[in-house]
Amino acid sequence: MMLQLLWLIPLLPLGGFAVNGLLGARFLPRRAVAIVACGSVLGAFVLSAGAILELGSGARFAQTLFEWMPMGQTPGGDDLSVSWGYALDPLSAVMILIVTGVGFLIHVYSIGYMEHESRAGFARFFSYLNLFMAMMLTLVLGASLPVVFVGWEGVGLCSYLLIGFWYDRMFDAKAKMSCADAGRKAFITNRIGDVGFVLGMLILFASTGTLDIQGILESAGSIDPAIGAAAALLLFLGACGKSAQIPLYVWLPDAMAGPTPVSALIHAATMVTAGVYVTCRMAPLYLHAPGAMMVVAVVGGLTALFAAIIGIAQDDIKKVLAYSTVSQLGYMMLGAGVGAFSGSIFHLMTHAFFKALLFLGAGSVIHAMSGEQDIRLMGGLRRHLPVTHATFVVAVLAIAGIPPFAGFFSKDEILAGVLRAGGESTPFLAIGLWVLGILTAAITAFYMTRLYLLVFAGESRAPEETRRHLHESPASMTLPLVVLAAGSALAGFLGVPELLGGGLLPNFLERYLAPVFEAAGSAFPGHAEGAALPEGAALGIALLASLAGIAAAWAAYRRGPLATGAVEPRGLTGAVKNRFYVDEAIDAVVLAPYRGLCRVAAAVDEKIIDWLVNSVGAATDLASQLGRLAQTGYVRNYAFVFFLGTILVLVFVLR
Repeated sequence: MMLQLLWLIPLLPLGGFAVNGLLGARFLPRRAVAIVACGSVLGAFVLSAGAILELGSGARFAQTLFEWMPMGQTPGGDDLSVSWGYALDPLSAVMILIVTGVGFLIHVYSIGYMEHESRAGFARFFSYLNLFMAMMLTLVLGASLPVVFVGWEGVGLCSYLLIGFWYDRMFDAKAKMSCADAGRKAFITNRIGDVGFVLGMLILFASTGTLDIQGILESAGSIDPAIGAAAALLLFLGACGKSAQIPLYVWLPDAMAGPTPVSALIHAATMVTAGVYVTCRMAPLYLHAPGAMMVVAVVGGLTALFAAIIGIAQDDIKKVLAYSTVSQLGYMMLGAGVGAFSGSIFHLMTHAFFKALLFLGAGSVIHAMSGEQDIRLMGGLRRHLPVTHATFVVAVLAIAGIPPFAGFFSKDEILAGVLRAGGESTPFLAIGLWVLGILTAAITAFYMTRLYLLVFAGESRAPEETRRHLHESPASMTLPLVVLAAGSALAGFLGVPELLGGGLLPNFLERYLAPVFEAAGSAFPGHAEGAALPEGAALGIALLASLAGIAAAWAAYRRGPLATGAVEPRGLTGAVKNRFYVDEAIDAVVLAPYRGLCRVAAAVDEKIIDWLVNSVGAATDLASQLGRLAQTGYVRNYAFVFFLGTILVLVFVLR
């Protein structure tokens, strides 16, 4: 019964979008807007849970609603028509629970966070949030690539709308970037990746004769290896855009221009997980393209370390978390690239809990600090924000990989997968990727501890006026924090590795996802049963790395910021603080030539094309003026011209 209502899961938030978008600004009070927005997402969560329970373990349910569009003919000459349908299996089941569950908590939190917004803005914000949820659920449940692509583009549109929600505000005065500019940056960067997604989709259609995901995956083994690798790499280009991997990660830190609940939604439950999800969804395709998998693993590992290094020197509380998200997404891609797909999804799930908690906690801090986001001007907030502080600590420990919090188990599963992937044939590759993961873990623990110390520990460095207004957030904001903290603390027990469980605690999530990823771990180059390092030793090293990161940050920042001088840092420190000047390099190499080309095109248009067009017009006007002289309307003039013409004809004939 509940499975038959699968179509209603994305439709409920879509209905909330329509109601609040059309009626909210003029006819509905704030309370009604909030009830519609939160109720639609809660309804989607209840339906999701019911459908998953009815589905059972390891099954797959597909639902076709209607024929959508004709797509021509297959390579075999058969007519092809794409239908609008949804499919539920263990992978999409985990995803819809994350999207609707965490998304609902973010909706509830937003009621308190956006209470100062105007009534029209309040309704507009919640209608956009609902649309975001509907598009992400369409992406996750889509049974064919075109349906997935509708959700794929939909979340891109919603991110543009929500990042630029305060479109008339300045976001980065130094870079002269408004919130609207940040939204455009996200939109355009993602379109670059989308080109790859579309091309990959077309290659798969040409190779398999279908756009149905299940059909493509069943035919993955028969695709020419080179063509399969090309399709996998093009799809990964799309994933790089959505999941902010090198080189298409630059939009995500600037996505902080949107309200903080938007940041939580994008970073934890919706958009950035789309690329990881599609990569894992197409696992059989990647398993037959080991070269493409290696690219995924290397890009993921480098992204994880690169973003973590940048996170060390950021002073904006939300930008620290933004680079943290880029880094953790790199972890997930690293796991997918070595065939540890279940580990990647496991980390996606735990990350949804602690990253949503971190962003919403940051929002609570910003709310208390009257909008201040510079962590150098905070300190001592643990006394004023007890609930926010306690839950934030849980999130920091979870992302730092400290047992028994969630991030410890999921991160370990990815690192163990990296070591298993190398085996005996390619141990150096495995060790290299694993070292990237270990360094990232240590740096993550360092910058998250730094963030905690500068915000909550020590004495307050806020102005006196701000200190007088410090207060804990309302219950609508703190209750979601408590629920997310429970998830951050306990979700890891869904995937306890055999080494730590001792056979008593089953790796429930791995078993649940096994029907989807049953062939995982068998196609990475050089894969063998043995691991490059014993799992126990590798786990101990990873834990020591995290503890070392925490200790280093404690030693450096327990007394507050290292320096608050006005002198800009130079050298490597300056490069890290300025994000390795990547944005400046893109501006110099890509945007500046583009703007120069635009100026040349404008000059050609104004000076040459306009001159030619105006000259043609002037010539036509002159010809018409001359012609007008012959159209006087007097018969005597026409008779005189006729007489002259006759004489000329006679002279020509008689000469």
